Parts: sequence; structure tokens; C-alpha cells
Amino acid sequence: MAPDRIENFEDFVKVHALLLQASGLPPSLHSQLFQKLYSETFDSGDFFQVQPCEEGRQRRLVLNSDSMEKESHVFLIDHAWTFRLSDAPKQLQEIPGLAERMASLMCVDIDIDSNSEETDAANGDEKDAKSDVLRMLEREICEAKDNGDGIARWLELDELRIDDDMLLSLDLSSKFPDLLALSLCGNKLENVEIVIQEITKFKCLRALWLNDNPLLRNCDGCMAERILQGSPSLEIYNSCFTRNFGEWALGFCADIYVKENPGHIHQNGHSLLSVTSLDLSNRCIHNLISKGFSPVEMPSLSYLNLRGNPLEQNSVSELLQILKGYPCLNGLEVDIPGPLGESAVEILESLPNLSQLNGVNASKILETGKQVIDSMLQPRLPEWIPDELVADRVLGAMWLYLMTYRLADEEKIDETSVCYVMDELGSALRHSDEPNFRVSPFLYMPEGKLASAVSFSILWPTQDVQKDDECTRDFLYGIGEDKQRSARLTAWFHTPQNYFIHVYEKHCQKLQSKHCVSPSIKSSTDRCLISSGERALCMRPNVREDAKHDIHIKLKSYKLELLGATDPKDADIIWTCMQIDEDTKKATGITDQQYINQFPFEACLVMKHHLADTIQKAYGSPEWFQPTYNLETHLPQLIGDYYVRKRDGVDNLWILKPWNMARTIDTTVTSDLAAIIRLMETGPKICQKYIEHPALFQGRKFDLRYIVLVCSMNPLEIFLADVFWVRLANNGYSLDKQSLFDYETHFTVMNYRGRLNHMNTPEFVRQFEQEHQVKWLDIHERIKTMIRLVFESAAVVHPEMQSPMSRAMYGLDVMLDSAFQPKLLEVTYCPDCTRACKYDTEDIFHGGKPLRAQDFFNNVFGCLFLNETEYATKL
Repeated sequence: MAPDRIENFEDFVKVHALLLQASGLPPSLHSQLFQKLYSETFDSGDFFQVQPCEEGRQRRLVLNSDSMEKESHVFLIDHAWTFRLSDAPKQLQEIPGLAERMASLMCVDIDIDSNSEETDAANGDEKDAKSDVLRMLEREICEAKDNGDGIARWLELDELRIDDDMLLSLDLSSKFPDLLALSLCGNKLENVEIVIQEITKFKCLRALWLNDNPLLRNCDGCMAERILQGSPSLEIYNSCFTRNFGEWALGFCADIYVKENPGHIHQNGHSLLSVTSLDLSNRCIHNLISKGFSPVEMPSLSYLNLRGNPLEQNSVSELLQILKGYPCLNGLEVDIPGPLGESAVEILESLPNLSQLNGVNASKILETGKQVIDSMLQPRLPEWIPDELVADRVLGAMWLYLMTYRLADEEKIDETSVCYVMDELGSALRHSDEPNFRVSPFLYMPEGKLASAVSFSILWPTQDVQKDDECTRDFLYGIGEDKQRSARLTAWFHTPQNYFIHVYEKHCQKLQSKHCVSPSIKSSTDRCLISSGERALCMRPNVREDAKHDIHIKLKSYKLELLGATDPKDADIIWTCMQIDEDTKKATGITDQQYINQFPFEACLVMKHHLADTIQKAYGSPEWFQPTYNLETHLPQLIGDYYVRKRDGVDNLWILKPWNMARTIDTTVTSDLAAIIRLMETGPKICQKYIEHPALFQGRKFDLRYIVLVCSMNPLEIFLADVFWVRLANNGYSLDKQSLFDYETHFTVMNYRGRLNHMNTPEFVRQFEQEHQVKWLDIHERIKTMIRLVFESAAVVHPEMQSPMSRAMYGLDVMLDSAFQPKLLEVTYCPDCTRACKYDTEDIFHGGKPLRAQDFFNNVFGCLFLNETEYATKL
């Protein structure tokens, strides 16, 4: 019998009420949505058109119909690709046509069809190259005679396969002695000496472009300096201003001097009088003071763009004084923070004539008090290398397009999010802070049950739209500056790098100022909770199932009676994996006179973002703790760190971890900044610098689980259990791009997924020492010091953790880098000790005494409650 299908609008609303509310779709469109879902009507193509833009590297959506009123229509958008993140590489490889469709949708295939044509052209007859150049030179000479005084002053010889020998044979300086601008971009010039020799023969040269020639890959700054010494009139070199820049370079940027009007060797001066707009962005200007850049030469200047210039040879006051001299200047673009200071408000207060700063109305900036503003963000377009596989191109570009949702029913919520990419029409919707459309995911259940669900996106106008208007949506709908909106836009746009670098540098200065005073150490002579002849303490058996039976038997011999299902208020010690708060105490009858296996405020250790905050407040950035950022509060600092690493050419691989999830759930390794930012959408996370070069065991990654027993936080009294174990990845370690999605290559927790390969600790240590020629005892001492410092940080930063009725066991996960230095990964509450309770082992530090699995929890309780430290080491 076929399942019942929803046939009427009333039943549709009843089943989908919560989904409709969550989508934000106006109630007036609910009926229209049902009709389109029921009849599977995809009619958006009748109203919209997808158009290429950004030179084919992006698409946009425009309205094709005459007009569309606000909240008048709703459209179904199909999902072209739905997947779990870890499955993405496999699906792109195995599903026929998927990679090709995604590559086309994401505009990363625009060079594939032309590759063969370019190869054929590159293989053309090299003998023809010089004849082509000679014909071009002859044409330039003829044009100069026909159109002017017969003197060619501007020469563009780009991408003509000119090599060093050809450059010598052309003898350009003899043919064009009065040349002012020469472009040799994209040729095959390699010999620095030959190029310098030929270029410095031009004594009047104002501009030279050698971009995209092989010689620039290997030369240093000496080449530019030698060219400038030989051609002292040079004002522009490889698109950058030289220290000699003046009237010609400014005129070039103002579009006064172009090929058709290159100027003359001896200018009459005052050619800049009519300039009203001047774009000097990204010209590597170090000193703005020059003869040409003055209000006398450019009295009508009303708009000036200074972005991307260091200007470090000018003080803020000097620059402001120069700009104040321009009576008509009302529009300015400049990096903030940057050469004019750190505050947009202060810049406007110093230059009161400005009506716009970085494209934003000055009165709006002053009204809101925003210090950093920018409305002229350029889109972040997909990048790839020519020989990169199509699937890899898609994996890099998908962060500009994918969206997420998480499935849930009445019993539980999915642990991992579902990613999806809208179809070609939906993916063409670009961002706007003032959008005219809204998009929301919608789960349609035609049979009224989750098992029948089909996912769509729904699209509707939120403003009146006219024909040919671009249709846009807000990529960060509902996210304001309180949730770091401007920083999060970096996933899609090129935001001001220097701002984030400045924020990061201030963050580093703050961390460097931190230091921690070690707390006092407590003697362990008086910790036994049972005096001779006293009654036994009762312990509630809410420990892990894998150890319960063994503990029950052993604890009887210690006169610690393990109660069955007895009411917890009858116990003297509560051992539980559940968090006990005041409400739980009231509900269960637990009192402040009962011992409990958790400390107040222990979240400062066991929640990843709090752990980072605790360590950073105590020690700043210790070597044993990787740079870590809470993405909910420190995204700008992370972006700055990322940009600095990219600028300096150092590794930039990061790992994202949820605040409070175990078993590597929702954990991702990536070097993509857009991915880092977009993954914030799946829940609050930290972003931590990945240990790219870990110590390996037989070519595989591993980490170590240590058990720490805490008897007191003030004075600090902690013990390290003699039992610890290694966790091994299953696959050989690799930083290959595809491997970053492979769980069994980059992660070691195989208890819940993957194949568990347990290795006894003594055997691991023996083989590790042999493989790396190190002494494990030295490594162990460094690890003990680090663990002590972790708990010292908590004791100093959070003294409120102390409670005389608390005793606790924590798991510390540690990794070694390639220099065998320990790195703290995380601290876990009520750690999984299955291996300690399952596998017998030996104490590798105390003569190889046996450590029986069945005694593990007996030894833990003996240390915590009976002052027995035979199987634990005091730190």
C-alpha cells in the first residue's frame, strides 16, 4: 500500500508549521509554496536570467520579467549537490558528471576548453617570433609619422616571446631614443645584466613594465636600483612608483598620459590642473611628498585613492597636513588602520571637508562611530593552478557557494551538518548588504514523515524589483556586527588585510605580556578519607560500564562499599559522568557534604574555548599550546594571523574543533580561510594551528592519552596515573589536499569509527625509541612539566575552582611535534578509559611493574580518596 501523501494545504501547514516559521517565508506565500511543492513546479527560469560577470569567473542573477513586487512570488530552488563534508572528495570522483557540473557552476572550468588551443599556439614556430616583433616596431614608427611628429614615445611589446638574444638584436634604444613608456610584460627575459644594459640606454624613460618575465623570479631589489640609477627619469617600475615619481606618473594614473598622448620629454608643466579624480592605489608609494603631488599642481582634486601604499616615510600629521591643502577634496579611500591612523572617525575629524570615506557617507560614519569602514569590497573569486584536477578546483571553490543545515527529530540532533549547493540559478545570487531577495532552506515531507523529506531552497522578493535589476541576497542574514559580520564577509570578499594584521599584532602584544606565578603545592599526608575504625564511605557506581565490575570487587577490600541503585543521597561519594549543577543537586538530593568527581568551573579546562582562554590569560602563547582562536570572539585576530603567515610564506594549515564535542565530531582540517569562516555556521568552534609536522610512528600520526587525578586546586595537588596509552592513525601521514578529508589519516580516535589498532604502551615506547633514537624518559619529563603548567593556569586564573568536596579524573591528550616537544590538544572530563580497563600493561618508569586492567579504577580511587599513590606520580 502506498504511503499517505499530503493532499491539502491544511495538512501541509500542520506538518510543516515549524519549518515554515523557521524559514521566514511570509504567511501570504505559504499557499503558493504548497502548490509549487505539490505540483513540482520549477518556474524560476521564466522570471530570471543568469549572466556571466567578472570576466567569466562569476555569475549574477537578473530579473527578466517586467517587474516583481515585494513578497509576491516564491520560487523553488533545487539543490544540485547535497553531501556530508567528509564525503565530498569521494562523491566528486565517483558520481558521473558531478565534478564537471560543479566546476561549471562555480566558474572554475573557464580555461579547460582553451588549454589545447593555447598549447598549439605555444608550439608555433619560434622563428616567426622576431619577424612578428619587427613588423610591430615598423607599424609603431609608421603610426608615429602619420599621427604626430614622427617620434614614437610609447611602446607595448607584451607576450611576443622576446628572449634575451632577441632583445639585444632589436636595439630598441637606437630606433626609439625618445621613448617614455616601454612595456615588455609576459616575455621570456631571463638575463638580468642584458636587461639592465638595454633598458638604461633609454635616458628619458618614465615608465617600464617587465611584469611576468622569468628574470623577476630570481632577481632581488638590486636590479630595480641599478635600472633607476641608469634611468634617473624613471617614475614607474613594474606598476610601482619609484622614489622619483612626479608629474608624469601622476598624469598616467589620472589617465592624462596614455599611449595616444604619452607627453613629451620636456613638459610645459601644469598638466595636472584639470585632474579631479586620482587613483594611486597599490603603487608601493613610500613617500607622498613630491613636486607633482601638491594642491598647486592639482587644485581641482576631489577624489583620491591611496589604498595599498605603505607611506611609512610620512607621519600621520604630515599626510593629514598635505591632504588638508586640497580645497576640493571630498572623497578619500585609504587603508584603515594605515598611514592615516587607526580610526575612521579621527580621519574625518581631521579632514572635515570629506563627504565620503572609503565609499561610505561621512555623516553615517560619525553617527555610528565605526572605526573601520569599507563599502568597496572586491569579490573573492575562485583560484586554481592550470594543471589542477577538476575535483580539486571544486573543493577549493565550494566554500563560496555551499550552505548548510542540520537534521533533527524529537529524540536527537544530527552530529554532523549537511552541506548543499543550490542549482545554477540559486548559486548566481550574489551578496548585498541591502538585498532584494531572501533564500532559505526548506525540508518538504510529502508523506508527513522525515523519511520522505526532500530538501529545497525557497526564494522570494523582499523588495520591489524592476526588469534587469540584479537579484541579491544577504549571505549573512541576521548576523550583525555583534557577531563579527564584517570579518565574516572575508569568506566572500577581499577585506582590508592591514586592518586584520593590525588587530592580530595587538593580540600578540597582549599575549606576550602574560606571565603566571606558580601556585603552592600541597602535601599529600592527610588526604585519606577513612580513619582507622571509622565507617566505610559509600560510592555510587555511576562509572563507565567497561570498569564497573572490577571496581565493585576491589573496592570492597578497601572498605568502600559500592551501592547499587540506591538513592544517591545515601552515598558519601558521587561518581558520575553527568554534570552536577545546583538544579541537579536539588532534584537528586545531593548535598554539599558529599564528595563529587568534578570541580566547580572546571569548564575552564574541559571546554576547548575556555581552555584556550585560561592558558592564554596565564601564559600568553606557550610553546606547548598551538595558537588558538575562539571564532565566536576572535575571528579578526585569526584572519590577521592567517594573512601574516600567507605574507611570510609559512604553513597555514588549521584545525577547527567544536567547543564542547568529543570523538572529533564536526572537526575539520583546512588551509582555506573561506572554509574556516564558513564552518562557523555549523556551530561554535575554536580554530587552532594544525601541527603540520608531528612526530610520526612508522609513518603514521599518533597522540597520547594521559590520566590526571586532581585532589585539590588550592593548594594545587595533582597526580599523573602510571597508565597512559597511545592512539594511532590507520593511514600513513600526508598533507596532500585530498588527504585532509581522510579521517584515518589525520585523526587517531578509532574507538567509534575506523579500525582500532591498539598497541601496548611498553612496546610502542621501545619501538619509538628505536625508530627515532630518543629516550622516552626525556619526552615524559617534558610532558609532566606541561601537564603541571596546564593545571597551574587553571588554579591561578580561576581560583573559584577549589572545593574541598571535589576529587576528579581528567584525560589529557598530547601530541609530539617533529622535535619531540609536547603539544596539548585538549582536556576531557570523565575520559573514556576503555583501554585502561581492557588491556594489561607495564609501568615503563618504575621497573616494569604490572598494571592490571581490572585494577585501573581501584588505583584511581585509591589515589583520590585513600592517599594511595603506588600507581600514580605526584606532579
